[in-house]
Amino acid sequence: MPAATASGANATPNGNAKSRDHNQGNQDKKYTVEQKAAVIRVRRCSATAFYEILGLEKSCSDAEVKKAYRKLSLLTHPDKNGYEGADEAFKLVSRAFQVLSDAEKKQKYDRYGGDPDNRFNPSSAPSASPFSGFARSPGGGRGPMFEDEISPEELFNRFFGGGGMGGGPFGGFDTGPQFVFNLGGGPGFRVHQFGGGRPRRRPQEANGNSERAPQSALSVLSNLLPLLILFVLPLLSSIFSSSAPSGPSIRFDTPEPPYTMHRTTPSLRVDYFLNPAEVEDYSNRNFRDLDRKAEHSYVTNLQYDCQLEMRTRNRMMDDAQAPSVKMTDAPSEADKIRNKRLAKLGSQVPSTATPNGDERSEGVSTAQSPQTSSLPVPDHKEPTTPKINISSSTSSSRASENPFARLVVKPSPGDTGNNVAPSTGMDRLTEKELAPEQRRPSSTAGENLHEWEDKVLRGIFRITLNPSTNADGHGHHLYNVPSVRADLEDQGQPIRLNTSTLDQAILEVASASGNIVPLKYLLRCWKRVIGQWKHFKSHKAEESKLDILKEAKRLCMSYCIFAITMPEMFGREQTDTSPLIPHLLVDPEDDEGICHDFLTEAVSRFAEDDTIEPALVKAVEGLSRELAKKTMNDDYKSYVLALRHLVRYPPLVKAIAQSSIFVPLSISAADLEATTLLGPFFAISPLQADITTQYFSSPKTRDRAFITNSQQALRMTLTTHQQDLLDIVNHIIKSDKSARDRMLDWFATCVNKNHKRRALQVDKKLVSSDGFMINMAVCLDQLCEPFMDATFSKVDRIDVEYLRRQPRIDIKDETKLNMDQHAAEKFYEEPVEGTSNFISEVFFLTLAAHHYGTEATNQTMSQLEKDLKRMEKHIEEIELDRHKWINNPAQLNMFDTAVKKYKDQIDKGISYKYAVQGVLLDEQMQARSIQFVRYVAVWLLRLVSRTQFPKQPLRLPLDSDPSNFFGALPEYFLEAVVGAYRFVMRNMPWTISSTQSDELIILCITFLRNSEKIKNPYLKSGLVTILFAGIWPGPNRPKGVLGDLLMGLPIATEHLLHALMKFYIEVENTGAHTQFYDKFNIRFEIFQIIKCIWDNRIYRENLDRESKANVDFFVRFVNLLLNDVTFVLDESLTAFQQIHNLSQELQNPQHIEQTARQEKEEALSAAKGKAKSYMQLTNETVAMLKLFTEALADAFTMPEIVQRLADMLDYNVDALVGPKSSELKVENPQEYDFQPKALLSEILDVYLNLRNKESFILAVARDGRSYKPANFQKATAIFQVRAKGLKSPQELQAWTELGKKFQKAKEADDQAEEDLGEVPEEFLDPLVYTLMTDPVILPTSKTTIDRSTIRSHLLSDPNDPFNRSPLRIEDVIPDTALKAQIEAFKAEKRGASLARANLMDTTPG
Repeated sequence: MPAATASGANATPNGNAKSRDHNQGNQDKKYTVEQKAAVIRVRRCSATAFYEILGLEKSCSDAEVKKAYRKLSLLTHPDKNGYEGADEAFKLVSRAFQVLSDAEKKQKYDRYGGDPDNRFNPSSAPSASPFSGFARSPGGGRGPMFEDEISPEELFNRFFGGGGMGGGPFGGFDTGPQFVFNLGGGPGFRVHQFGGGRPRRRPQEANGNSERAPQSALSVLSNLLPLLILFVLPLLSSIFSSSAPSGPSIRFDTPEPPYTMHRTTPSLRVDYFLNPAEVEDYSNRNFRDLDRKAEHSYVTNLQYDCQLEMRTRNRMMDDAQAPSVKMTDAPSEADKIRNKRLAKLGSQVPSTATPNGDERSEGVSTAQSPQTSSLPVPDHKEPTTPKINISSSTSSSRASENPFARLVVKPSPGDTGNNVAPSTGMDRLTEKELAPEQRRPSSTAGENLHEWEDKVLRGIFRITLNPSTNADGHGHHLYNVPSVRADLEDQGQPIRLNTSTLDQAILEVASASGNIVPLKYLLRCWKRVIGQWKHFKSHKAEESKLDILKEAKRLCMSYCIFAITMPEMFGREQTDTSPLIPHLLVDPEDDEGICHDFLTEAVSRFAEDDTIEPALVKAVEGLSRELAKKTMNDDYKSYVLALRHLVRYPPLVKAIAQSSIFVPLSISAADLEATTLLGPFFAISPLQADITTQYFSSPKTRDRAFITNSQQALRMTLTTHQQDLLDIVNHIIKSDKSARDRMLDWFATCVNKNHKRRALQVDKKLVSSDGFMINMAVCLDQLCEPFMDATFSKVDRIDVEYLRRQPRIDIKDETKLNMDQHAAEKFYEEPVEGTSNFISEVFFLTLAAHHYGTEATNQTMSQLEKDLKRMEKHIEEIELDRHKWINNPAQLNMFDTAVKKYKDQIDKGISYKYAVQGVLLDEQMQARSIQFVRYVAVWLLRLVSRTQFPKQPLRLPLDSDPSNFFGALPEYFLEAVVGAYRFVMRNMPWTISSTQSDELIILCITFLRNSEKIKNPYLKSGLVTILFAGIWPGPNRPKGVLGDLLMGLPIATEHLLHALMKFYIEVENTGAHTQFYDKFNIRFEIFQIIKCIWDNRIYRENLDRESKANVDFFVRFVNLLLNDVTFVLDESLTAFQQIHNLSQELQNPQHIEQTARQEKEEALSAAKGKAKSYMQLTNETVAMLKLFTEALADAFTMPEIVQRLADMLDYNVDALVGPKSSELKVENPQEYDFQPKALLSEILDVYLNLRNKESFILAVARDGRSYKPANFQKATAIFQVRAKGLKSPQELQAWTELGKKFQKAKEADDQAEEDLGEVPEEFLDPLVYTLMTDPVILPTSKTTIDRSTIRSHLLSDPNDPFNRSPLRIEDVIPDTALKAQIEAFKAEKRGASLARANLMDTTPG
């Protein structure tokens, strides 16, 4: 049997088996007799017979231990030794060395025996533990020979950020008994350790408090919120979310340009209007979705308006009642307050006016009166209380400083104050005693303006001057202000409130001791005063009333600001946290919430009061710090809504963006989520710690429906949150240029700090979480939507020079598409002048976010699924040893506990996998992602082709680009496109429409046809994978998403086949250590694409035309295809022979000793696995050979190809129908997809495709090893009797005639060889020893060889076979003299043969 000649093997055209030995060393591990003996000897040893394992005496020295280990480790290492069980033997050797090379362990072992690290019984006999051979090193660390081992915690920490204290979503293990399980196999192995660090705390305990505060009923309810999340949270989220939905704008009232397209919703018959330009590419499905969104928006807005109107009406009814309540708390020391206020504010006091309008020169009354109160009075004498006014004035004269002057609102012309003046006779007059011209106009009959003022102010501020009254008619508590009453009595004023006394009254109430919280009280007053202000203003009330309310509003806001910035004014201690935070977390419409009017008023005072801005920024920073301790299980929504509310005020946004924690100067990736201002808001995700296990508890027991419903609920919650994040970011970007720049800086910091997320092994403790990065990528995707239209009208706004203009994104260390690091650094050293536009900024940031966000998460998921499968398989193997501890309850309990912890870790991994799938399989999210990468694809094609694509068509192959700007781009620019499409094609292909696929196909064909533009072969293979996934059949799509387009797109019919064949050749050498196996996976996908398009006649015609114009290219392709067919056929048939023979031997296991039987069973299992993996590839490869021999018969019958093809076909026909065909019989051949008759039929088709080629017929006849006429007859009989349906009578007739041609050619060739007789040695080819027909001289070795032989050699090896110097076929020198001698020799021999024939011919002429 000839060895398989795989791609790259030294193949020669004759039938010599030695010349076709496959010498690829990495496709199948081999072993020597010595290696086999070493493995068998070591495995027979006890797991703790360490001296016996290393072959040493107990008295051995350290040097002898090391020497023995070096020798045995080389003999048993799985990379070097392919014998079954080598990995286990290598582990035993390594463990023996680990113990005997450690003096302390060696001493314990010599004294007690057994494994010194055995946690079950340290002094027990060997094999006391099923894991004794794989115990951990002291201290829970790794031994010196195991630096690369990975424990279960570390393995999971790679995905979930664990650690000693249990970071990440998976937490950690409790301290306790530790088990170490081998997860190994293959080169190297992994050790998984149970036990170790303390469990992680919940985020709420991270503040260091050892005791948990008792939970309120509200907290208990919030903790139960996840249980209701399937039903309640999505509804609440949609109600509270008011961000604009993605998609076209909708108008509900009347049509107005450009909203002229009318639609009516099917359910509620709601009319709405659209901009036709925004929906020109919408499908019926899109319009149905839009109808549902319109109805939802309409109903939501209607409900909100109704609720708002009801709240306003109720509040107005309450405020219309006059309150009068007795005060119960005593005021604080007023003179201390006054001193603090004066020291802080230090401004002029305006002149005051009498109630009738007369202005006074004194701004502050010096009248003193005893403080009378219904509250308990301290024993010491209360100091007198100076009267302080916070009022407006039209006079410029100032008698003294007024600490509140900077809070004064400038009055309009003619406005008069209402200040308390020194007591005079006029002041003591009542309203009735005033002259008519001195009275204020009354508002209603029986009520003058002073009475109305008193009633309204008492109602707003819930103040009473009557000590016997403590509640109003509605039961509202009233605050008594005895000091104000005393002052009024002392001055002889009417006992009622006005704007002049309101200042003192507010201060007295807010400063009272007891349970009153100044800010809470003042905010309630603010809601009432703003309600009254709006009511009277909307009803066009008298200016005098509006002036009163305006002053009350101003005073209320002023004291609110003092309560926030200077709480000591009211006798309260200053705290580290902002007092605003609790009020920001409630509904703005709540009595204690921060409403729009409050923020508008506060922001308007930024210029005149420099304490307001930092106070609000401090509150936002406090919100961020508190949210950093929460997860999606907690009440996070109120924090997000608070920030959404605050960012609606541009001056405030500008201040927030300048916060020191908005973009810290120096910060690590792991701290971005907790310590930046926006980090905690973007960190909220269902992928946070402990959230995944609540969505997917006991994941192994859940059915598909439960998982799907949980994922849908998860997506709804996350989508609402992401819309809130977008709304926040949009307001920041639109508010101010400086704020927009800071927002972009924050995004850039997030991506630049997370480069390690794309490392081969990611330490989750050093990077940001998946949920955080996905939220950021989704937000950036939506920021790109406004400029990503269907016609790519704004793609030219994306400026590639951005990357040379001090870009925000860091691409210095990124691998470039087609430029080395040195050249790239030199390229980007030359800065470009100018300013980058916003579109370019967002575009490149979004690209980076895809790479380090969603694509990194996809990569993590792929690795997680592999590790979970490996761990599940390993735990099954471990549980088989449970019976060993059945009689030892203590150790059995330890065993079960450790296994349970291991299973819990697996469950956490599965839950996390389901959660990530739920996040990533969001149709809207992926639709936006595809929309973005489609734009990226168009931009890349425009850049590499230097055309205005898609307005101008591409012409392939592309011209060279002197600037090579494309080559200087980071690889991830193209990876983002490949990764996004590959994910969607594999998981949710129905989301891609045909209109979105043209650019994708053009991108794939362009870079496969011009593969020199990209260095990385695996990046190019991703393009093949996209096409392969695109033709995979689906519901209502027998050719997949892309199949129909590939059949009709002009650029595809012209260039796709050539592009695929070109990459088929290139992938022979990828440069990776796995290239031998990688090429078969890639070529399998290429075969599937070719099969999909082969029915199109245009493809075949273009292929035939090109094969005649580019012979060398097609010969290289044919050679590699032939190598692959030879290899996979040989591997498959050999595996079936092994299965057959081993199965026969194991039919009588009682005659085989235990060790030998185990070895044979393991060999049988390996052979079955090999047969399964290779048989599918064999079927596809032979099918390709059949297709291409039909279309490219000339290429397959070239001199350098045809003999190898004939030899391969003859050999496999002999294997399938010859004497040894019975060895291919196995049980359940369908298990391996092995159909020998169908395979034989395909091979016969190859013969028939080439039946008209004389060179092929002669090559078959010259195969002296495998060509047997009897095999052709047996094949005919098989198809006539046992496989009638596989071959038609016409095909069998052609097959029979072809067999006759082979026999005739064989006879003629034998006669010709006999006629030549003894051939001079100088005429023979030095490699294949056949008579040369076209001798050439090799330029360096000066050896003469036949041209066909050296061409065949160069197809697999580009070197001179005699001195290994580089060689090209163009460099060989024709040996015309020798060729003439050979021709003369042949002519002479033919002449002699003809003469002999004439002599023998005695027939009369």
